[in-house]
Amino acid sequence: MGIDHTGRYGAADLESGGFVRQRTLKSAINCSGVALHSGKKVTMALIPAEPDTGILFRRTDIVSGDNEIPARWDRVVDTRLCTAIANDDGVSVGTVEHLMSALSGCGIDNVVIELNAPEVPIMDGSAAPFVFLIECAGVVSQDAPRKVIRVLKTVTVDDGERAASLTPGNGFSLAFEIDFASTAIRQQAIAVGMADGTFKNEVARARTFGFLHEVEQLWAAGLAKGGSLENAVVVSGDKVLNEDGLRYDDEFVRHKVLDAVGDLYLAGAPIQGHFHGACSGHATNNALLRALFADPSAWAYDVERVEDGLSTPFTGVHALTDALTDAPAEAASA
Repeated sequence: MGIDHTGRYGAADLESGGFVRQRTLKSAINCSGVALHSGKKVTMALIPAEPDTGILFRRTDIVSGDNEIPARWDRVVDTRLCTAIANDDGVSVGTVEHLMSALSGCGIDNVVIELNAPEVPIMDGSAAPFVFLIECAGVVSQDAPRKVIRVLKTVTVDDGERAASLTPGNGFSLAFEIDFASTAIRQQAIAVGMADGTFKNEVARARTFGFLHEVEQLWAAGLAKGGSLENAVVVSGDKVLNEDGLRYDDEFVRHKVLDAVGDLYLAGAPIQGHFHGACSGHATNNALLRALFADPSAWAYDVERVEDGLSTPFTGVHALTDALTDAPAEAASA
């Protein structure tokens, strides 16, 4: 028995001593979709990989030179409209955050992602289609313990308008706050403990969002050619333009959590600790990882134990104030 996509572990997932094994896909799987910015069709394949491979992107349309890009924080080259990574030859892949979020939420340690274009397809603007692909491919445990990055002390980045922090803690949990002038969004806050299927059930379906005037500006600049109401929540003034409305009452802040999960998985291994974001985005999330790894006393490699996923400060989704009240004092002050 392997992982059941709810965060619970079976006997095949555990080493003796209660260590969690690394995981990859059982079989390869393909999909196609539209690239958000070019508007062109993209074909993507998720391929099983050996232990300790990590997450590796491979550009099949690049026939000379290095066409592989490791999914790591130090490979991030652009965070303005999405998270984009590149190798030393300048070969890049953009809009990686939703796929990375799904891989993190489903506990995939090793996979090769083949693309015939410089963008991951946007699909419906959430991580749910990628979770579906992973479930269809199946997941298998591997003969190697799962490596994690344990946060040893609080690390914070703050530019006065947006802030993010990582604090020590068992398991992986996130808290997020946003504040927009539009009454369609306004202030939203949430806290999420990533255990027992929380990602799939409460986060994965939250779609990316934007304002109509910003989308029109992107179109005028030749960007977001693939963007539409089919793959984003679009707000005009104080109204949501999507006919079917929102998937969650607080879909906006849940999508910010989704983005943070994906951006943080670029650490190169799952993080054991608590993330707190206040109006942060891709740039702040990457700056936080850079601050973490710049301080060797702030983190350490370890192996994941089954109790790590069972002792997060809170599980499921909570109102932010309630969850932080229940969390350890150090996490609550983040």
